Amino acid sequence: MPFDQFSIIESTLREGEQFSTATFTTAQKIEIAAKLDEFGVEMIEMTSPLASPQSEADLRAITRLGLKARILTHIRCKREDAARALDTGVHGVDVVIGTSPQLMQHSHGKSIPQVIDAACDVMAYIREQAPEVILRFSTEDSFRSREADLLRVYLAVADTGLVNRLGVADTVGVALPSQVAALVSQLVRLTGLDIEFHGHNDSGCAVANACAALEAGATHVDTTILGIGERNGITPLGGLIARLYTLNRAYVRKYQLTLLPELDAMIARMCHIEIPFNNYITGSSAFIHKAGIHAKAVLADPSTYEALNPDDFGVVREIAIGHRLTGWNAVRSRAHTLGLDLPDDVIRRVTQLIKDRADTQPMSLVEVDHLLYAHAERVG
Repeated sequence: MPFDQFSIIESTLREGEQFSTATFTTAQKIEIAAKLDEFGVEMIEMTSPLASPQSEADLRAITRLGLKARILTHIRCKREDAARALDTGVHGVDVVIGTSPQLMQHSHGKSIPQVIDAACDVMAYIREQAPEVILRFSTEDSFRSREADLLRVYLAVADTGLVNRLGVADTVGVALPSQVAALVSQLVRLTGLDIEFHGHNDSGCAVANACAALEAGATHVDTTILGIGERNGITPLGGLIARLYTLNRAYVRKYQLTLLPELDAMIARMCHIEIPFNNYITGSSAFIHKAGIHAKAVLADPSTYEALNPDDFGVVREIAIGHRLTGWNAVRSRAHTLGLDLPDDVIRRVTQLIKDRADTQPMSLVEVDHLLYAHAERVG
C-alpha cells in the first residue's frame, strides 16, 4: 500500500474517552470534531450509543454537523448494538469481538465457531438495514490470538462479501512491527479487503507498528490526539504524522499540519494534562538545539540536525545559549538577532563568560542579552 493512500480514523472521541482524565462535554466533542475535520482526517470514530444516553445524544449531534469526515461508531458484535448505531444516522459502524483465549474466556465466553456465527449474523443484519453504511469487522486482542483462530474468523467474515474493511488490534500493546507486518500482509493477500490497524502503546511500539501496518498494505490507521486512550493510549496523531513526514513530506501534505499544536493544546487543556516535553512536534524540547556543534550546523542549515521542519507545523526552533555547552556561533547569531555588530573576539569573550557563569547556574536569555548589550556599549 503506498503511504500516500492511507486514511486516518481519528478515535479521540472513542478510544480517547477511555483515557483516565478525559470527560468531554458535548460542546467539547463538537469542538474536537470540528478541529479534526479542519485538520483533514478522513474518519472520526465515536463511542457506542449504548455506552450512555449522553453518548448517543453526542453521536447524533456530531453526525448532524455535516462535516467532511465520515462519522463512525464502535460497537460490540450484537444485533441490538447495531440497531442503535444505525438509528443515529452514522456513516459507518465498526464491529469488534475478542478472539484471544483471555477474552474468549473472560469477556464474551464464546468459542471461535460461535464468534464466526455472531459476526456473520451481525454483518448480514447491518447490511440488510443499511446497504450503504461503511462496515468494518475487527478482532480484539489480535496479537494474543491463535493464528489459526484469527484466520478462520477473518476468512469467514470476508467470504460473506458484506464488509468494507477488516481491523486488526494490538489491544494490549504487545506486538512487534514484524508481527504486525506479517498479519497485515497475510490478510491483504488472502482477502483483498482494506485493512485497519489499531495499536496500543503499552510497550512503546504504537507508532512503529502503525507504520509497519501501512508498509505491509494496511489502508487505515486509528489515532488519538496526544495518543490518549485506555492505559497508555494508542498511536498518537502527531506521532504518526511525524513518522510519515520523515519518510516523505508528500505523504502528509493532505493534512493541515499547522493545526497540530492547536489540537494537542486543546486536548491537554480538556484533559488537565501537560504536553510531554519530548512529544512529537509540539513538545517544548522538540526543536531546541543546545550543544555548540549542533547549534553551529543548524544555524548554517537546519536540516543537518532536523528531520522535521518546524515551519511546516507552525512552531519555531530555538537555539539555547545560556549554558556551559554553548558555542560562539550561537552567541554571534543571537547578537545579530539583536542588531548588534560585534567583532568575533568580543563574541568569543562573551561566550566564555556565559560558559563560566553557567557552570554555576544556567543563564536566561534575558541575562545573555544584557551581557551582549553591555559589551556592545563598551565596543561603541
